[in-house]
Amino acid sequence: MLLELLAAQFDVLCHDQRGLGASEVPAGPYSMSDYAADAVAVADWAGWERFSVLGISFGGMVALELGTLVPDRIVRLALWCTSPGGAHPSYPLREIEDLEAEQRLPRYLSILDRRFNPWWFLGHPRDRALASMLRDRPSLADERHRGAMLQLDARSAHDVSGRLRELACETTVFAGRFDGIAPPENVEAIAVEIPQADIRFYDGGHLFFLQDPAAFPDTMSFLRRD
Repeated sequence: MLLELLAAQFDVLCHDQRGLGASEVPAGPYSMSDYAADAVAVADWAGWERFSVLGISFGGMVALELGTLVPDRIVRLALWCTSPGGAHPSYPLREIEDLEAEQRLPRYLSILDRRFNPWWFLGHPRDRALASMLRDRPSLADERHRGAMLQLDARSAHDVSGRLRELACETTVFAGRFDGIAPPENVEAIAVEIPQADIRFYDGGHLFFLQDPAAFPDTMSFLRRD
């Protein structure tokens, strides 16, 4: 659905990160620079010399690494719910994977949006539906699970702090006020380092773009800016 909405307004190029989706699961370990190099290779394959980037969560971390790798090729950078690492790391999701099965979803929901609890869901049916969607996701097959764990390991070493001043493109960091995975202080740390960065907070958590109807139009307006 997101790709369809983007494609209605832009030429869109995307790929499944290594180890995820329909991509192969090469032997690890993976680094964030590997993921950024993959993105450059896809852009090169498509013949895109300059382009704007929308990075979401882990994709936002890759986008930040990409920005430090090829800062002259990025026209505009939109970041959703992400972190710079270093002193402001994203929540260590690998720890949740190590929990017993019945503990994983409650713990994940509690950081997905800090307001989420059984009482909150009683009065907020749309958020309850989001929680149900996550609960009903199918388990990953063994090889896909291996790729996901390698991704989480790379994610845990993510750190672009001190390198973001290289980005000269217009940047907006979009975030949820109640995000426990990429909390507001992480978003602020990104904006402090990037010379032309703005921040926009929304009424939601890590999935604020599904919770606050203003988030997607604001992002599109930013990416379309002349």
